[in-house]
Amino acid sequence: MLRKLTLAALFFSSSALADTSLLNVSYDVSREFYKDFNQAFIQDWKEKTGETITVNQSHGGSSKQARSVADGLQADIITMNQSLDIDILYERGKLIPKDWQKRLASNSAPTASTTVFLVRKGNPKNIKDWDDLVKPGVGIILPNPKTSGNGRYSYLAAWGSVIKKGGNEVQAKEFVNKFFKNVPILDAGGRGATTTFVQRGIGDVLLTFENEVSLITNELGGDQFEVVYPSVSVLAENPISLVDKVVDKRKTRKVAQAYLDFHYSEKAQDIAVKHSLRPRDAAAAEKHKSKFKSLDLFTIDEIFGSWANAQKTHFADGALFDQIYVK
Repeated sequence: MLRKLTLAALFFSSSALADTSLLNVSYDVSREFYKDFNQAFIQDWKEKTGETITVNQSHGGSSKQARSVADGLQADIITMNQSLDIDILYERGKLIPKDWQKRLASNSAPTASTTVFLVRKGNPKNIKDWDDLVKPGVGIILPNPKTSGNGRYSYLAAWGSVIKKGGNEVQAKEFVNKFFKNVPILDAGGRGATTTFVQRGIGDVLLTFENEVSLITNELGGDQFEVVYPSVSVLAENPISLVDKVVDKRKTRKVAQAYLDFHYSEKAQDIAVKHSLRPRDAAAAEKHKSKFKSLDLFTIDEIFGSWANAQKTHFADGALFDQIYVK
């Protein structure tokens, strides 16, 4: 009888270990990074604990993804490209603490990127900087700032480029108004915008993250496109958080926290660099500094005060983006 109970206990234990899983809800253009990252974490966790786990992924426009979690999608972890899309988990349901960014280094953003331009081979429209985007006949492709963090960064990079060069808010609004007159279509997410530009052949320039541009040029036809680095752009931080109410309900806090911590490991920072994400760990940044172009990058706080202020002023219903795009 004792032997049967022992065997049953061992069977239950091994089955429970095998069934442990995490769901990471992430933004649209992080697929390739997390494919490699998850494999590395699963192996690392197995070596340290002996436990076999599964990490599931969900990708889409960042704001849509964040709303899904706020509305009940049982994500253990959320990994976004802006803090705004994690803040709503506190604001809508107290799923996380208000000060979640203080829980990990670099404001809980282990990697970063920036907005750059992808143009067609030979750069036929001679696009070199922001001012070239508003010239007649230039088709700009970017995702919708209302649904995509990628799109919001592109919008704010365009606005901030005017301010950084000494312009004022009126001039910035005039510039962005001209900018969107050259936008023929708005996809919901960054990967959709990439498909529109690369596969459908629409537009002369794609505004997207540096790491997405690297993926396109390396894997989807580097001989067809060229990268243009503008004179100034925005620092796009990629924050991460566990979803406290979910991990406590599912009893996955320990492994979810380890998953977050692993982002800061040397192995994970190297994986980030492989996918052209800028590492935030100081040692990793120094190790890989030759792989990234030195740019004049401004932060959201520097130009707009905070993400919350940028959202209210530019992207809330009826705010500046709606006024500009409808017009």
